[in-house]
Amino acid sequence: MSASERPVPLIYVLNGPNLNLLGKREPEIYGYRTLADIETACAARADNLGLSIAFHQSNHEGVLVDLIQAAREDGAGIIINPAAYTHTSVAILDALFSFEGPIIELHLSNVHRREEFRSHSYVSKAATGVICGLGAQGYLLALEAMAAQLSPTA
Repeated sequence: MSASERPVPLIYVLNGPNLNLLGKREPEIYGYRTLADIETACAARADNLGLSIAFHQSNHEGVLVDLIQAAREDGAGIIINPAAYTHTSVAILDALFSFEGPIIELHLSNVHRREEFRSHSYVSKAATGVICGLGAQGYLLALEAMAAQLSPTA
């Protein structure tokens, strides 16, 4: 099968609670870019990398679990910014353990420079890699890392 005949890998980009408020909520920590700005940049970068994305945000843990389970059917990889669920959700961790492709955990801020409770991540137990502290640029770097993970020559 030639490169042009291969299906385009679908990457689920999942965003947890309060990320719908990006650009408005604590911009000194999370930046001034909105989630829509990040989605637009991700779609362009994914296209350049030969990937497609399913970009979602939910304030509800069960919805994120449902999306992770959906990724089992048609997703090649998951990039997840679980936000506050990072530190609390065994349900998200269990769902991620059921996914067989690469998983990149992502945080806009450097969680290790913040409150102590933010240093613990359930999600990291299932993640292939973690990116934190690089702001919105972290999403683009995660897509590049995902493309490398999925490359047959990687």
